[in-house]
Amino acid sequence: MRVLGVNYDTGLVLDGRTTRGAFDRDVVRRELRIIATDLHATAVRVSGSDPDRLVAAGTEALDAGLEVWFAPSPVDLQPDELVAYLGECAQRAESLRTGGREVVLVLGCELSMFCAGFVPGGDWFGRMATMTDPATWADPGRLAEMQRGLDRWRRVQERMVAAARSAFGGRITYAAGMWEDVDWHLFDIVAVDAYRDAGNADTFRDQLVERRKWGKPVAVTEFGCCTYQGAAARGGTGWMIVDRSVHPPVIKGEYGRDEDEQVRYLRELLEVFDDVDVDAAFWFSFAGYELPHRPDDPRYDLDLAAYGLVAVLDQGQGRTYPGLGWEPKRSFTALADAYGRRTPGAVTVVGCE
Repeated sequence: MRVLGVNYDTGLVLDGRTTRGAFDRDVVRRELRIIATDLHATAVRVSGSDPDRLVAAGTEALDAGLEVWFAPSPVDLQPDELVAYLGECAQRAESLRTGGREVVLVLGCELSMFCAGFVPGGDWFGRMATMTDPATWADPGRLAEMQRGLDRWRRVQERMVAAARSAFGGRITYAAGMWEDVDWHLFDIVAVDAYRDAGNADTFRDQLVERRKWGKPVAVTEFGCCTYQGAAARGGTGWMIVDRSVHPPVIKGEYGRDEDEQVRYLRELLEVFDDVDVDAAFWFSFAGYELPHRPDDPRYDLDLAAYGLVAVLDQGQGRTYPGLGWEPKRSFTALADAYGRRTPGAVTVVGCE
């Protein structure tokens, strides 16, 4: 692979909450340098809802020597709002390209579900419920409604790309769900959030190979799994074990913590990506900032539902990287080793910056 990447969350606004509250520029700078030096990543996908945060993180990533995939993540916008928002973000991304620095613009993530006007549902969670409900696919009326929405989605793709290209001179892609119908003629890179789970394990490799038919580089904009036994079989839905109807949120049911589950998933998928000649891959994610690790009470150990390479501490600072509020998981070291072996001359040293 040419690009060895990590996803870096700057804060996604969902249901009135954010996946990252505090955004300290000094912390961001340190974390991105750790991603570049200790994890041996060559690129970072900075994602989130706030364009100012994306620019700040993108600047720090470029200064750390990383290729930046600038990834605004809108939620619940209507089509006209979506196009306007992405056009504004394209201008922000262009501002980072000074001096020939490598910036790729990622025009959103799984937008047919996350944004309004395509799949029936009052919000993103309702749209996900529609898509995962077997009755949707068995009812001709509901199927017809879905098809009309997805036809609108294809037309909006053209508008998104036109707005972006009017402001941005670099390469453009889109982080597609594996179910989405995308006109890849419009984009420079074919990209997909590629989560392997029990339902697609037998066809996962073939689905990636299929995306090479466009004759363009293929990127995996997300891959990863959570930190409990059985999380690999759930892939991109592993986070759904958290009950947010109560405060504070709790883990629904009993799950055994298993950091090795992440490690196995990481190694197995990297082998698949190497085998099918994926150009870029981004582990999801560096940290689940809103999902603290509470080892003394499994019901409140929200890190079980996190995809992060680090376990965010409920309070205090970590020992490995003093001043930062997290500790590396086993997947941190495994990814550093895997990326280091793919980067000539790299030396894996956890705890030094």
